Amino acid sequence: MTLKKGIVYALLIASVVACSEKNGTEHPDTATPVATVIESEKLKFTIDTLTDKLDNPWGMAFLPDGRILVTEKKGEIRIIKDGKLLDEKIENVPAVYDHGQGGLLDIALHPDYTTNGWIYLSYAKPGEGGGGTTIARTKLNGNAFIEFKELFSAQPFVDSEVHFGSRIVFDGKGHIFFSSGERGTKENAQNLGNHLGKVLRLNEDGTVPTDNPFVNKAGAKPEIWSYGHRNPQGLVYNITTGELWDVEHGPKGGDELNKVEAGKNYGWPVITYGINYDGTPITDITKKDGMEQPVWYWVPSIATCGMAQVISDIYPNWKNNFLVGALAQTHISRVEVDNGKYVKHERLLEKVGRVRMVKQGPDGYIYIATQSPGMIVKIVPAN
Repeated sequence: MTLKKGIVYALLIASVVACSEKNGTEHPDTATPVATVIESEKLKFTIDTLTDKLDNPWGMAFLPDGRILVTEKKGEIRIIKDGKLLDEKIENVPAVYDHGQGGLLDIALHPDYTTNGWIYLSYAKPGEGGGGTTIARTKLNGNAFIEFKELFSAQPFVDSEVHFGSRIVFDGKGHIFFSSGERGTKENAQNLGNHLGKVLRLNEDGTVPTDNPFVNKAGAKPEIWSYGHRNPQGLVYNITTGELWDVEHGPKGGDELNKVEAGKNYGWPVITYGINYDGTPITDITKKDGMEQPVWYWVPSIATCGMAQVISDIYPNWKNNFLVGALAQTHISRVEVDNGKYVKHERLLEKVGRVRMVKQGPDGYIYIATQSPGMIVKIVPAN
């Protein structure tokens, strides 16, 4: 068994792990971590690699029995048990619109999963006109989904391969929040008559809460919580503070961290700190009355994706910080916010891979899903 060239964490100070090379030889179940200590500003830590053999992992859910379910964009759900990737896969997964950024996306357990067994999925559903971001819930019987029920599909379906959004969070009060990108058409984000470029809120059974901000507004979709978003692929809800946060992709420049509040307009594409990919301007303004400013924005873009807010005592010096995945710039951005105001940020795990998801597990540890290579890794304090 030889070392795999090209899957090396080119971290700030040293390589952390190497994996097996194909060369016709057997693959190990997991990569073999090297106990290199990484010294960041506020924490010394090592990396524990659970697997390096996933195909574009997107979301993670932690079952009470210790198994981790990992969605792959192509439409499969893999199982990690006792730190190893199993050959078995979850059965009865819905068909997905696996085009571009579309496919099987997020997965989340209901907060009272041990009682009701509900698992929520977001995915790009194929249909007339192309595909659309869809929310469904189901239960697990052995390794198969049962009692599958579609709750919502963002309208209209669009023949576009970009900007599906799709993260799912719960507020612990009977509601789910999830995101929907504007599907590559900027104007959708300001149009309350569709679900695109929005953060949406439903009751856990898929019905519309009567106190949603636009539920009584003529012509507006009642599921809308906030609008003016480009493509939010990171979403967290802080149960303690009652705050909802997102990170969303800007164009060329202008990725945003936002505190998301009911009925508010987050400006895309009327205001932005980014420009078109060809270098031409999108707008000549970055601020406008009635439109929210980001708490923080990245120029140049890092391609923000999954995010977590650290609440675990395992990382006391990171408490309440946001850990934001970067796809294009292949690192984690640790962002400090105090009373809703940006304080500072730090780059962690440089060149770890395209970070698709960051999540705090029920054991308190931070887990990271990366694409190219397709890995799940865990951040472990050095002490």
